[in-house]
This record gives sequence, structure tokens and C-alpha cells, in this order.
Amino acid sequence: MYDDIVRTHFSNPEQTGLHLSEITGLKCEDLILEAGAHVRVVGKGRKERCIPLAKSTRKVLKAWLREPQRGEDNVLFPSARGQRLSVHGVQYLLNKHRVAASKVCASLKPKRVTVHRLRHTMAMDMLQAGVDRSVIALWLGHESVETTQIYLEATLAMKEKALSKITPPKGKSGRYQPGNRLLSFLNSL
Repeated sequence: MYDDIVRTHFSNPEQTGLHLSEITGLKCEDLILEAGAHVRVVGKGRKERCIPLAKSTRKVLKAWLREPQRGEDNVLFPSARGQRLSVHGVQYLLNKHRVAASKVCASLKPKRVTVHRLRHTMAMDMLQAGVDRSVIALWLGHESVETTQIYLEATLAMKEKALSKITPPKGKSGRYQPGNRLLSFLNSL
């Protein structure tokens, strides 16, 4: 079932954009899966925010909650011992699914996939879709919109990199000067 959760998040990183500590710290009661489905997280600085959940994520989480729960702390994603999932445990799951996905998408093979990169991807996708930076900042739990500016600059850097790959055709710059043969031909018309 962990596999379904990681696969859902991996194939749809825009689902939550949560920090690693926020994901591993989730309790079952932090989920609201009915109308207005969302996850309630307490992020950096003890700030609480609510993140909406897509239907595909709700479906997987509902199935996960029907599984026999491990541990006694009501941790949403416990380790095999029933405790809070570790950083290494999360990274193990991400690597496992990156390897599986790289069989279909070879460009993933050399990549290092982390929760932070998935978070960054979610922010970039929102930005490129035209979502206002202030909404992205609220979604990510940033203190100010200026923090989100990093993602905008990354977008510009990506565009500049793409632009640098486009080489102008080799040739002289300046005004075209037709040769004598062309001028003679045109004058004969």
C-alpha cells in the first residue's frame, strides 16, 4: 500500500508540496477525506495550513486507512516498527519508484528524486500554469512571496538555458546586398 501512496505522489507531485518533515509527521486525524478533502499540516514556525487533495490521492488514502494500522501513535505513514517513517525510509521508497519509473522513462535513471524536488516541481508546475505567486507561497507555507521568487528565477534560468541552445544561423549580419548577376537579371525583367 505504501507503494500506491508513493506512486500517486511520484506521478502527481502537485498533490501536496509538503516538506519531508510534514509528510512523516502526519497523523490520521490530519486528513479530511470527505467534501472539501484536505490535509492539515503544521509547518515551520508552527504555522498551520490546509492543502487540498485531488480525487486520485483521496482514493489511495482512503484505501490506506482501511489497512490494519501499525503502531499506537496514529501516525499516518508508520515504519515497519509502527513509528514515524524516517528520512531514509522515505528516500528508499522514492528510489524504489524512481528505478521502476525509469524503465518507462529512461531520463529518470540518473536523476536524484527527493521530496524537496517533488515540492519544487509542484511549485514550478503551478507557476508555469499561471498560478499567482502569492497563492503558491501560501500553499508551500512560505513566510513571504519573496521566498517563492526562487522558483520564478529558476523558470527564467530554464528559459535562458533553452535560449542558449538555439544558435542563430551562420552568416553575416547586416543588410542584404544582391550580387551583380541578380541585379542584371532583375533589370532585364
